[in-house]
Amino acid sequence: MKIYFIPKTTLGRWPLGLIIAMLTLFFIGPLFRNLLYTSVPAGDTILEDIVKRPALALTMLAGMASGISAFITGLIAIIKKKERGLSVYIATTMGFLLILFLLGEILFPH
Repeated sequence: MKIYFIPKTTLGRWPLGLIIAMLTLFFIGPLFRNLLYTSVPAGDTILEDIVKRPALALTMLAGMASGISAFITGLIAIIKKKERGLSVYIATTMGFLLILFLLGEILFPH
């Protein structure tokens, strides 16, 4: 079994694009906070935050959705298409870590 860095299948390229989109959105989100919403306090819930700071909240939610999608498509590429690209494994792991973080936030709120 030979392992490559770049994926060989089209489905294997999707997790890479989704992880890049996630990282880009996670970088843009705090910029919105610093530029647009310096005096606006955060909401207590996600819905309240969407109403008060929509650009920030929707950007971060889109980044989370992108990370979760990267995990799912990475798993499908690895299991079904037998993708052996190292970058697919890295993207899938990053998506999994995001899911663990979100589960921790839901199960143990602070």
